[in-house]
Amino acid sequence: MAKISLFRLLPVLLFPLLAGAQTNDTFPLWPNDAPGAVGNDPKDIPTLRVYLPDPTNATGAAMVICAGGGYAGLARHEGHDYALWLNRMGIAGFVLKYRLGMRYHHPAMLEDVTRALRTVRARAVEWNVDPHRIGIIGSSAGGHLASTLLTHYDAGDATATDPIERVSSRPDLGVLCYAVITMGDFTHAGSKMNLLGTNPPPELVQELSNELHVTTNTPPCFIWGTADDTVVPIENSLNFAAALHRENVPFELHVYQHGNHGLGLGAKPNEPEKYLPWVAACGQFLTAHGFTTPAAAK
Repeated sequence: MAKISLFRLLPVLLFPLLAGAQTNDTFPLWPNDAPGAVGNDPKDIPTLRVYLPDPTNATGAAMVICAGGGYAGLARHEGHDYALWLNRMGIAGFVLKYRLGMRYHHPAMLEDVTRALRTVRARAVEWNVDPHRIGIIGSSAGGHLASTLLTHYDAGDATATDPIERVSSRPDLGVLCYAVITMGDFTHAGSKMNLLGTNPPPELVQELSNELHVTTNTPPCFIWGTADDTVVPIENSLNFAAALHRENVPFELHVYQHGNHGLGLGAKPNEPEKYLPWVAACGQFLTAHGFTTPAAAK
């Protein structure tokens, strides 16, 4: 057997500690097959990976994280890296691996994110999480999934035998990063095809155009994008913000002049707030909504 140098292993062993993260094992969202599963390969099994902050820094708040990838893949830098960033603010991160097209279409993705939010809320005591401070963050197509839950949540089924299904799936807050919002004009064609298939009926396009489903009960949102994004038009963010404004929902919208699609935390993910203005602004938004303040000190 080949020998592995301890010095080569040290960065791997120490990085979670240095970042303040405690990473638990990934687990499937359902004890058996997911609804509508077409197989039992990893791609058929939605999972949640838990990143808990250092207990001395934990605020009790949590965020479910939906990485982007056009509903065809999942970008690690919009999942794992976001979790570590949230941990540094004392917020628990829960990275969702949701099912993807073309193997799956709606409603599989919504079922996965709904179950993820319910799971965090139902098991809040186990993870020392406040069930009333659970948000969702999504990027690109993951932002579409996040905005879908923000506008299509439900109160849970009080008669369900599964205790997870009894609790609400409503996020307490949303963060949308260069998000796909609409399935109509200004959509991202690849995300739309992977989510809805070819030639979806008009009523389904309307149902998943989330700017059309904002109500007074939609959670507060932080939204950002770049004006020169050539992949997902900024109109997605603008129109969702306008819908929130019409319904008097608290929100912040930040449109930056330049920035590539998929920017995430940028080239310095260990200290992004020094380089990317959205990171510092989002941190202030989270603070304003009590996500960076320990419950006992609120």
